[in-house]
Amino acid sequence: MVEVFKTNVQQEHEAAAIGSRLSSLFPHLKIDFDLSDCDRILRVEGQDVQTGQIMELLNVQGYSCDVLV
Repeated sequence: MVEVFKTNVQQEHEAAAIGSRLSSLFPHLKIDFDLSDCDRILRVEGQDVQTGQIMELLNVQGYSCDVLV
């Protein structure tokens, strides 16, 4: 399963920190940012992607994060 999110993450160091946090919480998932895309994509791949928890984690840290449809 692949879930793609639109975010407002701007900097590589922010993406790295968020990716590290997500990887520690969800070690079974592959997590990747594409900040060069206009939607500042967060791509999460693996079994049982916890969409709501991922969005909440970014929201609590002050970032927008919505499923890209």
